[in-house]
Amino acid sequence: MRIGTLRIDGSLRPVALEGDELVELDAPSVKDLLAGGPAAYARALQNSPRRHPYQPSQLAPAVPNPGKILCIGRNYADHAAETGHTVNPTPDVFMRAASSLLGPFDPVRVPRVSDSLDFEVELALVIGRGGRYLEESEAMSRVAGYAVFNDYSVRDFQHAGSQWIPGKNFDGTGPLGPFVVTADEVPDPGNLAISLTIVRPDGTEELMQSADTSLLMHKLPRLVSYCSQFTTLEPGDVIATGTPAGVGAGRTPKRWLVPGETVISRVETVGELKNQVLEEAGPRA
Repeated sequence: MRIGTLRIDGSLRPVALEGDELVELDAPSVKDLLAGGPAAYARALQNSPRRHPYQPSQLAPAVPNPGKILCIGRNYADHAAETGHTVNPTPDVFMRAASSLLGPFDPVRVPRVSDSLDFEVELALVIGRGGRYLEESEAMSRVAGYAVFNDYSVRDFQHAGSQWIPGKNFDGTGPLGPFVVTADEVPDPGNLAISLTIVRPDGTEELMQSADTSLLMHKLPRLVSYCSQFTTLEPGDVIATGTPAGVGAGRTPKRWLVPGETVISRVETVGELKNQVLEEAGPRA
């Protein structure tokens, strides 16, 4: 099942994709559904007759209000190398706020205080039945599904101090979706093609990132288990698993996003995000 969040009538409603329609689900939110597991998905689908045409622009972040967004840094060896680092023995983890999320087809804006907006396509894990101190052997049973994430990063703010949080938390820089694809539809999440393409205003396409999740250095069960050591994982929590090589900061010269371009982030089986790059309103700093 593909579960997402629809903006409609000034509110957010959990929906499932069926063909070219979105079916409203009989549940308060996607987080509530994920807590209940597959039986809850089936009941919610059966009990709700409301249907809407699938219009991508109406989708909100697949999980619009996760309690935690845990992001893994430098988890592909080639990405660590292009930024002059190595992969640490334990995962590098930083956090994003829910206010940094963005709809999967919403525009991403170059902030008026920076020109260094960068891109990072990632596979995201979405937690269902959570827990603490999870063993790797049980970790994947706690993953409800998968989504595409782009960890858009404002590099000068990221590297201005010792903490990455400012550059990773600009409002509207973390598109998540387009749906949470339930785990039963992704039999081998550790072996998925992942890519990012920039479409220039003239229509020219530029492949920037291309890899496979099999190249993750800290594998998916390890990430879930490790994160559960220091925090209780809860339904709807997101773990963004890291980005491969090809980011703008790793190129010579640096390759920042500019207004008029469109960024397409893809993960095999899971889906794609499409974000037009716009200029943030207001005077530039």
